[in-house]
Amino acid sequence: MLVRRLLIGSAVLAGTVTLAACGSGDGGGTKPTSPASTPASATAAAPVPVTGGAPWPAPADASARAKVAGLPMLGAEGQVLHIHSHVDVLVNGRSLVVPADIGIDLEQQKISPLHTHDTTGIVHIESPVQADFTLGQFMTEWNVPLTKDRLGPLRTGGGKELHVYVNGKEQSGDPAAVKLTAHAEIAIVYGKPGTEVPSAYAFPAGV
Repeated sequence: MLVRRLLIGSAVLAGTVTLAACGSGDGGGTKPTSPASTPASATAAAPVPVTGGAPWPAPADASARAKVAGLPMLGAEGQVLHIHSHVDVLVNGRSLVVPADIGIDLEQQKISPLHTHDTTGIVHIESPVQADFTLGQFMTEWNVPLTKDRLGPLRTGGGKELHVYVNGKEQSGDPAAVKLTAHAEIAIVYGKPGTEVPSAYAFPAGV
């Protein structure tokens, strides 16, 4: 089995790093591939920046955020559990960018079992052990708190609501407890009622 590792070289000194990208099906072996083109969500528009303190960038210290989330930092992407979920974040009817490199520490060359390689919103769940991972852990890595009444700096009230959906079905209880499962379309929706919610995502072939 080919084990993909973070690739780093002289490009780091120039401020750019080439990362290995996932290219396997769920649960199978992997090999380096070129980054896939950005697919469109089945019902959501392409992400665009919004005002009010968003979009929120990937944290500068990925290792520190992973520790807060209770996640290890690995020297290579895990192969025992290898699945992908998709996360949409909709604020006041507009889609936020989920940044690349959440859960990836470029300086230390470490990677969390939960991470993003690009801005498609695809969350890579790649662990050396079988385990359940949650939306709350991913949002903690991103440093965007998620509770029943809070999304990052945004609070509910004044006509603004916060809902979380999985494959178009609204979730009750603690949104941070939502599990990241294979090919799940997870939508975090903040704002006035009536926002169109994506119910599926067109994952690229082999992902």
